[in-house]
Amino acid sequence: MAPEAPPHRVVIVALDDFAPLDLGIPGQVFRVARGPADRRLYEISTCSPGGAPVRGSAGYHVLPDHDLGVLETADTVIVPGVHGGSALTAGTIDDELRSALQAAARRSRMMSICTGAFVLAAAGLLDDRPAATHWYHARRFQRLFPRVRLDPDVLFIDDGDILTSAGVASGIDLCLHVVRRDHGSEVANRAARRCVTPPFREGGQAQYIERPLPAPGGAGTAPTRAWMLERLHEPVDLTELAAHARMSVRTFTRRFREETGLSPARWLTGRRVEQARHLLETTDLSVDEIARKAGFGTAVSLRQHLHAAVGVAPLAYRQTFRSRVPGPR
Repeated sequence: MAPEAPPHRVVIVALDDFAPLDLGIPGQVFRVARGPADRRLYEISTCSPGGAPVRGSAGYHVLPDHDLGVLETADTVIVPGVHGGSALTAGTIDDELRSALQAAARRSRMMSICTGAFVLAAAGLLDDRPAATHWYHARRFQRLFPRVRLDPDVLFIDDGDILTSAGVASGIDLCLHVVRRDHGSEVANRAARRCVTPPFREGGQAQYIERPLPAPGGAGTAPTRAWMLERLHEPVDLTELAAHARMSVRTFTRRFREETGLSPARWLTGRRVEQARHLLETTDLSVDEIARKAGFGTAVSLRQHLHAAVGVAPLAYRQTFRSRVPGPR
């Protein structure tokens, strides 16, 4: 029997003027991501330049356990958002931090939450690459870092070895996405349940949603979305969805996008992919059966959509993630 792999080492870089929630998100999400027998999948450390106390933006300091030297042991490095400092105001960071981040990027996966992207960009790690940050700071970011291909609209961007997210809660989405990428949707869903947060928001979803909550009196699309989830295996068209919501097709489509940031078709496809991933991880059903239960109809359609979402075929996905899923509790 092969020995268990050691926990994946996550190192969080705390800087002055850190955003309090951004700093806490990775430790919470990765801490509750567990494997079989409640095995820890991630080991979390926090560092600062010189191991010195760092000042937050809410009237308190934190004292990390490590200095930047711990980055040498990291498998993943995360830079939370900052509400001030030279990265945000001038697009620069000091030489020690820049050198440490550049060295880490040669051997580790790099992530940022919110304005942490300014720090990665100031280290030269985002040049000629796609990136996300908080929409409020997008113009400043583009002015300071013209070589970065900023997308100011999305929740997060996964560019392989560097991942960046928009503001605040989208950091949770990014961390859950990484857990899902590392260990599959079942482990990520369990972590989300422990954090009492929705398990999945698509990275390409809009940051700014006009109508995040349905209007009073049930006039929104939430009841129809719940109805859709109960019928993922059934074909539905836009006319049928609009009729269920008691709206015209035009009004339903507009209201749906306002509330979710996605079109009805794209939202439904995302939910069907998630259902297929869940069934691949947790059942012995054939690919054809999973395609039918998830609403794709045929194995060919499932393969196309799963490959577009995660880059692998159904059987390869099952082989990768099936053995990592903990049993029911």
